[in-house]
Amino acid sequence: MVESLKDKIAVVTGAASGIGLASTEALLAEGATVVMVDHDKIALAEHTERLGDKTIAQLTDLLNPDSCNEMVPEILSKVDHIDILYCNAGTYIGGDLDESDPATIDRMLNLNVNAVIKNVFTVIPHMKARKSGDIWVTCSVAGHMAVPWEPVYASSKWAINCFVQTMRRQLREHGIRVGQLSPGPVISALLADWPEENLRKAKESGSLIEPSEVSESLIFALTRSRNVTIRDMIILPTNFDI
Repeated sequence: MVESLKDKIAVVTGAASGIGLASTEALLAEGATVVMVDHDKIALAEHTERLGDKTIAQLTDLLNPDSCNEMVPEILSKVDHIDILYCNAGTYIGGDLDESDPATIDRMLNLNVNAVIKNVFTVIPHMKARKSGDIWVTCSVAGHMAVPWEPVYASSKWAINCFVQTMRRQLREHGIRVGQLSPGPVISALLADWPEENLRKAKESGSLIEPSEVSESLIFALTRSRNVTIRDMIILPTNFDI
C-alpha cells in the first residue's frame, strides 16, 4: 500500500543544492509543502520563487549553535506542524588525516553529526505529541565501510548510522519512523573535495549518480504504509562498488 504525501509538510536541510534541492522538487511533485532550510539566502530566494508557493524559506546556519537550536521553533511559527524532517545538510573531507586541519575537521563533524542530532532533538517533542512523523537522514555508503581515503568523513557517517538506528528503536513506539539514505558518489558540490585521481576515474567509468536518483529513493521510503519502515537504503552507481 502506498501512502500519499499530498498536503504533508516536509522540512529539508541543505535544500538549496544537490540532494536537498532534488528532494525538495520530488516532494513538491508528490503534493507536499516543503520548508527549504539553508544558509544561502540568495539561493533560497531564487529557488522558492522558482518552485512556487508550496515552498517556504528558512534561513538557518546549522554551524551556528543558536541558529541551529532555533530552526524548528522558527519553522513551527511558519507552518502548523511538521510531518517529515529530512536532515540532508553535510560536508566532506577527503584525503589523509594529516593533510587536513582541526578547524576543518570541527566544521565537518559539527555539520554532519552534531547538527543532525540537535535537529532531531528539537523536533521529537512535536512529533511525539502528534504521535506521528518521519525522520530521514542522508548518510553514505561510507557509513558502512572503512574507506581509507576519507577517514574523517566516513567516521562522521558511521556515527550517523549508529544514531539513526538507535533513534529508530527509541521512537517507533511513538509512531515516528526513522531511516537513512546511504548513497555512493553523487554528482554534487561535495565532489569538489574528492581526491582528483578518484574523481577522474569515477567520471570516466560512469561511477556517479544524479541527486534525483537519491530523492526518488526518499519518496519510495516515505510512501510506504505506516507499518513499514525502510531503515536504510544503500544507493550505488552500477559501476561503483566498495
